[in-house]
Amino acid sequence: MDSRTIYQHVQRRYGSVAQAEGPQYSGAIAKAFGYSEEEINSVPRDANLGLSCGNPLAIASLRPGETVVDLGSGAGFDVFLAAKGLGANGHVIGVDINKDMLSRARDNLAKSPEAGNITFIEANITSIPLDNSIADCVISNCVINLVPEADKPAVFIEMARILKPGGRVAISDILARKTLPPSLKEDVTLYTGCIAGAATTEEYKQFLKDAGFSDIMVVDTESDLNIYVNTANLLQGSNENAVGCCRQLLETVDSPTGEKATGKGNVSCFSQVKMERQPCHDAAVSGAALLWESTTDAPSKTNLVSQDLESVDSRFNGTDLNKWVGSFKIFALKP
Repeated sequence: MDSRTIYQHVQRRYGSVAQAEGPQYSGAIAKAFGYSEEEINSVPRDANLGLSCGNPLAIASLRPGETVVDLGSGAGFDVFLAAKGLGANGHVIGVDINKDMLSRARDNLAKSPEAGNITFIEANITSIPLDNSIADCVISNCVINLVPEADKPAVFIEMARILKPGGRVAISDILARKTLPPSLKEDVTLYTGCIAGAATTEEYKQFLKDAGFSDIMVVDTESDLNIYVNTANLLQGSNENAVGCCRQLLETVDSPTGEKATGKGNVSCFSQVKMERQPCHDAAVSGAALLWESTTDAPSKTNLVSQDLESVDSRFNGTDLNKWVGSFKIFALKP
């Protein structure tokens, strides 16, 4: 896929997520990736869309008065959390390319007591309209994997440019544990689901080295990326409150016989062919749901498809998704 195609699909998918009602499962996902109940409840509810794949603030060591830049800030979840620890003299700048996400973030900003030290700007994270050496810390949460491969080096160069000497990078991202087959890397649905665009750990380290960073650490959190699947199962009794992948996992379209479709294993996926699916930005799983979607070619909108995790994983040679990609924490310093 060329870069333009990737950006178009990412924009469309995450724009639809930004316009959806707040997902009930978002808190459970945030907790699974390292956020406390207190943190989740301390920010505007609509800031957490359940799109995290980790908690970059856990390794950021933010201090009062610092300037922090969040790349791919979405609805502002990490921005609002970061602002709480920076005090009146601190500043957090959220950078996002998606107008719908920025609109939601700014609506949330109006509800936040930290509004005075938060700014959201529209920009591609490969070209950020900020001055050199203004940030003490750059954070990002499950976003860089969405940048086209050819453009990824520019993201790290921009990080180094806007950081002060001695500044640091604290990132949570989905990385590939092994090189993905070309057929999967070219799959648009898997790309918007944070799988197909995942760089390997060695590639990530090289991006940082080439941008001039030192003291690089890339650590596998060993988080289970099937959290979305598990959450979907828990919400089967209240699917009217689920959105995104989880809503699609739980929705059932009427079959020709009027029966309710059922599945086995970890999850049942149901969808009308023409129904727009929103991504589970967090890779967990994109796993079952997105792999399922990308292999589905149903002849009519009434056709029911039920796939569980085991059958979906056949595209990965029968192995667990966690063996291919994982949630990683990345830390580095600018000399």
